Amino acid sequence: MASQPSFDITSKVDLQEVDNAINQAKKELAQRFDFKGSRSTIELKAKENLIELVADDNFKMDAVWEIVQTRLHRRGVPTKNLKLGDLEPIGGGMVKRTVELKQGVSSDAARDIIKFVKDQKLKKVQVTIQGDHLRVTSGSKDELQHAIRLLRGGDFGIELQFGNFRE
Repeated sequence: MASQPSFDITSKVDLQEVDNAINQAKKELAQRFDFKGSRSTIELKAKENLIELVADDNFKMDAVWEIVQTRLHRRGVPTKNLKLGDLEPIGGGMVKRTVELKQGVSSDAARDIIKFVKDQKLKKVQVTIQGDHLRVTSGSKDELQHAIRLLRGGDFGIELQFGNFRE
């Protein structure tokens, strides 16, 4: 039996690009006049998929987050895959915020994608969950291409990447 055409839907953040963006943000933080004498820091915890931001007050935290977000965007890191944590006071008037880097397609997003594809009534297009990614199969390559166009237009809370095309 011949296999059907398929592709995979993933959602990954390139940690090397995140590291480069964080290093650029640290340099900008050190050079900016409004941060002279500030104890604000930016730290990437790659093993935990976290970015930790520390600032002197809420106003500076907003500025630090803006710097980080701009640098990540310029490096091509999908900002949809960032989950901003709450502000936490850490003493001395300073505040801390953690930013989670979402890797893979969560089960909630996977269910939303499957429901979206089913609601589009595409002929013989099937979506299956395979760990942290989804496999989309169909008897027709044209239907798969149409599914990709539709999925690109949808909002599922994460940046979708399409790959591993097979005929």
